[in-house]
Amino acid sequence: MPSVTYVFFRNAILSARQVVCFYDGRRRELCPHIIGANKSGEEVVLAWQFAGESSGPLPQWRCLKLAGVKDAHAREGRWHEGRSHRTTQTCVSDIDLDINVHVRKPR
Repeated sequence: MPSVTYVFFRNAILSARQVVCFYDGRRRELCPHIIGANKSGEEVVLAWQFAGESSGPLPQWRCLKLAGVKDAHAREGRWHEGRSHRTTQTCVSDIDLDINVHVRKPR
């Protein structure tokens, strides 16, 4: 049974909505792209963080363990896709939903 946070992020992907939340004590503004589980079975999401607080430069890809996400809410706004991938993502090993595969229509 997925957590409430998992269902929330899954719905944000399906509706291509931005998410604002707290993670590791920092306010994050992001667009979630891929959701599922990591190799340890933890619920995770791969998201493009385009604004908010960060220990490094923004924008950048973030792998969030959903158990650590606090006060998440969705908002309307431009969808941010991030830069091209130079390597295969390793955040989500058991993919449930990928905006680029399951949600968007082929171009």
